[in-house]
Amino acid sequence: MAADPRVDAYLSALPPEQQRPLRKLRADIVNLVPEATEVITYGMPGFELDGRFLISYAGWKRHCSIYPISDALLERHADAVGDYTRTKGSLHFSESKPLPDALLRDLVEQRVGARRGGSY
Repeated sequence: MAADPRVDAYLSALPPEQQRPLRKLRADIVNLVPEATEVITYGMPGFELDGRFLISYAGWKRHCSIYPISDALLERHADAVGDYTRTKGSLHFSESKPLPDALLRDLVEQRVGARRGGSY
């Protein structure tokens, strides 16, 4: 997968404490879904698979976020993310409280399955 220069620019504009976890997230997603394509959607970096939205992420003033996160996914990982903050459809993380690897793997598998299965 070729890096999208718009994503590089987005990440470079963030403070280092947000760049590091988001760059790791980006690399992890590329490793999990190397056939995904980087995009900027609604001003946020993310990935598409087979021309359809897969995952997006962003850096905000006090946290980083990943989208979309379902309640079912969070319930499966409740022990790991019980004290993380969130909004409907997103989970907030930071360099000091990184996104759990197992949750990301589960999220990516769930999203890829939905894309390939034809559901949204």
